[in-house]
Amino acid sequence: VAGAAQWHVRRALRPLRQVAAQTRAISPQNLHQRLTLVDPAEELQPWIEQFNALMARLERAYAQLEAFNADVAHELRTPLATLIGETEVALSRERSNEHLRDTLVSNLEEMQRLSAMVNDMLFLAQADRGAVARRGEPVSLAALARQVVEFHEAPLEEAGLSLRIDGDATLPVDEPLFKRALSNLLGNATRYAERGSTVVVRISEALAQTPEQVQVVVQNQGQAIAPAVLPRLFDRFFRGEDSRCCPEEQHHGLGLAIVAAIARMHAGRTLAESDAGMTRVGFTLATR
Repeated sequence: VAGAAQWHVRRALRPLRQVAAQTRAISPQNLHQRLTLVDPAEELQPWIEQFNALMARLERAYAQLEAFNADVAHELRTPLATLIGETEVALSRERSNEHLRDTLVSNLEEMQRLSAMVNDMLFLAQADRGAVARRGEPVSLAALARQVVEFHEAPLEEAGLSLRIDGDATLPVDEPLFKRALSNLLGNATRYAERGSTVVVRISEALAQTPEQVQVVVQNQGQAIAPAVLPRLFDRFFRGEDSRCCPEEQHHGLGLAIVAAIARMHAGRTLAESDAGMTRVGFTLATR
């Protein structure tokens, strides 16, 4: 009886030993590997499915991390190469004070760009770790939007654009973060809007699809964004083919990623639509 019981126990535990062996074999080099059993017990099947789903999420996150590291290296390489090149040229022979001053001014611009990129990445890292917006007293979002618009008056005028604010909502938000997100959206709209058109900032509770959410959308008239590109607009360092609209300007591709982070910090989400020559990009905010 003891021998038969031992045999049955070993036979019953064989699938678990197989699963344990397959789990030990998984490493960063073969994250695509999944648990499989020829004839899994009914009790093990849900566990195997959940583990495989976890591995799929982990594989995606690992791929995103590798892509992010590659993007960071690519973005940092250009300004660093510029700094090194200009410094080497300046040191190659005697230069006038005026020439050295021009070199320092150019290097300062590149260092400021590097500093802004590092600060943005630090902000995104804090958001990824679960940072939450520090909400103050209820405030009019339209009033905050008008403050942001004042900051963008010169670029809007230079681009030949007018701006209109539609709607309003009053709720507690982190004012600096809200204005930063809206400023990023307005900056994008200013770059891509057709000259002579009107950029619209629309604030509405009725348009939000989730209860107790306020929607903030910036709409501009211009070339439509391809449907395949829309889901990736808020990815870090993502640039579509048409993003080179302004070669004289330099953008490191974190603006909309910061908008997404600020939305998450307010328990909201992002949204993007583009059709019939109209592009609408924005985010929602939880009312509390």
